[in-house]
Amino acid sequence: MPGSCRSIAARECEAGRGAMKTAAVAEHYGSAGIAERVLAALREAKGPDAPVTPDALAPFDHFHGRGVVATQEIAAQLALQPGERVLDIGSGIGGPARWFAATYGVHVTGVDLTPEFCAAAETLNAATGLGDRVTIRNGSALALPVPDGAFDAAYSQNVIMNIADKKQFYREAFRALRPGGRLALSNLCAGPAGEPYFPAPWATTRETSFLASPDEMRADLIAAGFEIAEFRDITEAMREVQRRTRERLDKGDMPKVAVDIIMGERAREMQRNSIRTIEDGRGIAIEALVRKPG
Repeated sequence: MPGSCRSIAARECEAGRGAMKTAAVAEHYGSAGIAERVLAALREAKGPDAPVTPDALAPFDHFHGRGVVATQEIAAQLALQPGERVLDIGSGIGGPARWFAATYGVHVTGVDLTPEFCAAAETLNAATGLGDRVTIRNGSALALPVPDGAFDAAYSQNVIMNIADKKQFYREAFRALRPGGRLALSNLCAGPAGEPYFPAPWATTRETSFLASPDEMRADLIAAGFEIAEFRDITEAMREVQRRTRERLDKGDMPKVAVDIIMGERAREMQRNSIRTIEDGRGIAIEALVRKPG
């Protein structure tokens, strides 16, 4: 694993080992050769001489619901400016971080729990020529390996579902932002109809799935000190996207996307279960923008 993927096991212990089942979460996501599979998928789709850019990689390295479209919505919320310092909490293989850096001229620091994701992100950073603008660190969202007040903006996409201690997650995000800094969140919250269906893209079993209700999410953000600027239920928009996805899955013409590359043979079952979770009222999709006072 590249040297800049730094372990913070000691700090994670201080934050509380029981707060997050780190080994099980990392095992759910981790596998060898992720970057190589991403680049192979790009060549298969675009040809052997396809340029390796954040836009070209977007179908294959944005590992969250609605892909790059959701990333673009977060960018609009954050209103990023060139030169700003941005934190990606749960950065995965770095697709959004690279896209933000290339599109807006910002410097992004990504933190992710899964070592294989960090290694893949650094390989893809180098392949896109963005190694000087995207920094990747291996660590926990509950003990971010970053200084206090270091960032102008932060975001997290579909990460909090794996975290039991959500209050600590929001406290750490608050700590990392400068006064006036903003945080954009995309998150699946608990619906009224029961547990999600497993395996899901974020969890193989309920043991590593921790969905909070929208009201709990809002309360935890306020308790951490944030001011809420936007809090939107986007479940209906998600249903429409997933309806189209299900149609393509049923027809057998669904193109290879990030979840296929990362999750392998489990991916299609996970996609179908994610669709059922939303359709049956077991999940509520939320986008939020909050600010640190100052």
